[in-house]
Amino acid sequence: MSEQLARVTDEAIDEAAVRAAVDGPDAGAVVMFHGIIRNHDGGESVTALDYSYHPDAETFLAQLVAEEHERTGIRLAAVHRVGALGIGDAALVAAAASAHRREAFEAIERLVERIKHEVPIWKRQHFTAGSSEWVGL
Repeated sequence: MSEQLARVTDEAIDEAAVRAAVDGPDAGAVVMFHGIIRNHDGGESVTALDYSYHPDAETFLAQLVAEEHERTGIRLAAVHRVGALGIGDAALVAAAASAHRREAFEAIERLVERIKHEVPIWKRQHFTAGSSEWVGL
């Protein structure tokens, strides 16, 4: 696999395409992560989220995915959605494929944590009380 899938999009994420990007005959394990918009945070009811991003966010994401692939040899893919999202929408879908499950689980956890902390994407949560809060700024 020469090119890793790493995208930032304002469209619904094609979860099958994320899996297909890493799958192969040598994969004994494909681990998927689905980051879903939930209806609560910190004891407050959430009604929706807006994701904002730096214009180079996709470049940051692609570099991160490539670095992790080069470091581990595990095939990886990640797509992060931006814009207005509702409860139940997928905000991040990522996949890792390896010969064995342990490596795939470890890779997906490391990838998702790095995306959360290193890719310039920020969310604004909207609460039922009418207030909102920025997260990740």
